Amino acid sequence: MFHSLKETRNAIFSGSISIESLVKHYLKSINDKKSLNAFVEVFEQEAIALAQEADVKIKNGTAGILAGLVIGIKDNICYKGHKVSAASNILNNYTSIYSATCVERLISEDAIIIGRLNCDEFGMGSSNENSAFGPVRNPFNENLVAGGSSGGSAAAVAAGLCMAALGSDTGGSIRQPASFCGVIGLKPTYGRVSRHGLLAYASSFDQIGVFSNSIEDCAEILSIISGEDTFDSTVSSLPVPDYSSQIVNTGKKRIAYFKEYIENEGLDVEIKFHFYQKIKALKEEGHSVEAIDFPFVKYLIPCYYLLTTAEASSNLSRYDGVHYGHRSKNATDLESTYILSRNEGFGAEVKRRILLGTFVLSAGYYDAYYSKAQKVRGLIRDFTLSIFEKFDFILLPTTPGTAFPIGEKSNDPLVMYLEDIFTVQANLCGIPAISLPLGKHSNGLPFGMQLMASLMKESDLLAFSEELLKREEILNI
Repeated sequence: MFHSLKETRNAIFSGSISIESLVKHYLKSINDKKSLNAFVEVFEQEAIALAQEADVKIKNGTAGILAGLVIGIKDNICYKGHKVSAASNILNNYTSIYSATCVERLISEDAIIIGRLNCDEFGMGSSNENSAFGPVRNPFNENLVAGGSSGGSAAAVAAGLCMAALGSDTGGSIRQPASFCGVIGLKPTYGRVSRHGLLAYASSFDQIGVFSNSIEDCAEILSIISGEDTFDSTVSSLPVPDYSSQIVNTGKKRIAYFKEYIENEGLDVEIKFHFYQKIKALKEEGHSVEAIDFPFVKYLIPCYYLLTTAEASSNLSRYDGVHYGHRSKNATDLESTYILSRNEGFGAEVKRRILLGTFVLSAGYYDAYYSKAQKVRGLIRDFTLSIFEKFDFILLPTTPGTAFPIGEKSNDPLVMYLEDIFTVQANLCGIPAISLPLGKHSNGLPFGMQLMASLMKESDLLAFSEELLKREEILNI
């Protein structure tokens, strides 16, 4: 309907549409495209009522700056009085008793949350096939995956079911589905956005971020949801810029890329060719683009999965049928309550990661695996941050290929884990990263190019991203 919130606002303030009619448009689209399985619940009547209130506020001049924004939230972000399950049977029919900080901040500015979006169970997956609600289907071809874990969020924005969406990114869970679905996906710096109200997978990696069709929307939403929060001790106390006002061209940039990534035999040949074409175009425009060595490529995936599964084992221990979550009706004592409740409630991939995490944290293996992985993480982080002493950005593909058929990789966890090869680095280091819809394959599917920047450099990242997208628009005219 509209490409951006700015376009929507112009139409609303000119009187050509109302927020209520906008919401009803999206509700119809959601109903028409149920087959995508992007939404697990739609707040239909509530969204209409909130739209009517927002229309009154518009007339009275009291509306918040996000009035007119219709947004979906991933099903691992809490919204008071609404169900939240992380797409898991362990939390089936659980109703949240509080709202996540990001949700409260959206509502305070009159954004309308239209529903909760499908995802891989507890964020564990790269295809959105590990959901108690079934897989999300790609809007470009419903036989293909939408990507994960925030597949519902990416598919909903790509299919025009909402204007923007919130997701969470632990190792690429925003950027990878954004690439597969042809939308913008931003993972902010770790600690830029409060994690209060986000159901945890791996607490030192998880970060809430944004899906949108425009950089300006991404910037505006980020400005609202970012900032200090007394409920999250890991959130940054640094002031939050007005990201929208900082989307300006700031001259020529120094850009690095890792030749080990581009020469990786698993990278699709067309994506590789497209990447080199982008480099050539950037150089012609006067930017400095340089290939550098990255000696830690083969350690990224092992390091990431050792640490995240360990944190998952700890975080998900609370869902035991006693403290939280599903309690088995077949349990007869405390031990059987634990065993049966967790066995019935968790899906296969979550069980696999809990088992792996418990193993690496166990006596005799902690030092051999977990402790070493933490040291490797430190090396990766230090090396990556040192790159930003000489360069403004790191450019790389978002994914090794385009969206693949549902069921093609779900039986081989190791093959699926390699889908994260280009995205986990940002989470290991805590740096911001964004996937931009800058490519289209001969198979008709979109793919993304990824930019990474140094800590808290979202303003620079968004500004340069806008420049790249505008150039792409000009070339496609």
